[in-house]
Amino acid sequence: MDYIRDYTMYAAIFGWFSFCWFGWAQERPKASWRKYIGIASGVALLVCLLGVYLSIHNWNEPSVLSDNASFKTYLITVYIEFAVAGAGAFLLIRKKAKEHIAPWIAFIVGIHFIGLVSVFDDASLYILAVLLVAVSILAVIAAPKLQVASSAITGIGSGTVLFGYAVLGLIRYLAV
Repeated sequence: MDYIRDYTMYAAIFGWFSFCWFGWAQERPKASWRKYIGIASGVALLVCLLGVYLSIHNWNEPSVLSDNASFKTYLITVYIEFAVAGAGAFLLIRKKAKEHIAPWIAFIVGIHFIGLVSVFDDASLYILAVLLVAVSILAVIAAPKLQVASSAITGIGSGTVLFGYAVLGLIRYLAV
């Protein structure tokens, strides 16, 4: 079954988080990257807003989250993600390793999509999980070599991946 509202929400939610990650990427990137990050952030916000409009317009269409069990599993997965991400960030701050907070958050966000595959019956979320985990690992390796904040690499990578999934949501919506 095609879940039209879920596809529009992909555009809205992934567009929003793409916008947020591009914002986090503004922490100590190379100066020449700033305008491109800003443009990417603006485009992500536009996709988000289009997704919001389409979600509102299609609110009565089917959603996998209309099923109470799916919605409950979704909420539990998100709550666990927030708790683990927050606890890890707290520990990183305490260990004076706050430069690893953005990669840590991206890693946990990536892992949480594995739990959402069955909720949304969408195997492409495995790819999203792998890409976000890869971004988190690459950011830790690449940031020191590029002499930028790890959040710059994490933000650009995560923002780009999530933007791709926001656009994929729009494509899936249009294909229905």
